[in-house]
Amino acid sequence: MSLAGASVPRLGRGMKLREDKARGQWIVMGPERMFVPDEIALEVLRLVDGARSVDAMVDDLAARFAAPREEILADVVAMLDDLAAKGVVVA
Repeated sequence: MSLAGASVPRLGRGMKLREDKARGQWIVMGPERMFVPDEIALEVLRLVDGARSVDAMVDDLAARFAAPREEILADVVAMLDDLAAKGVVVA
């Protein structure tokens, strides 16, 4: 499954994005797993709300970071596809 521009991703069942204040970092937690997203992944994961489409997320990121939309779209889709394969996000 590839998350295209009109897809509306959300965190998978049991997955949560949380700030670990003790360690001063954000983590993604799920059943029997946890990982620390890098800064770029964190910016994308903060936009995964189950209401915003991939296109809307990319538009937001392109405006905030003054980067070419096509490059951001390719990177966001690749990252979301990888996370979807691991069950972290679903559409």
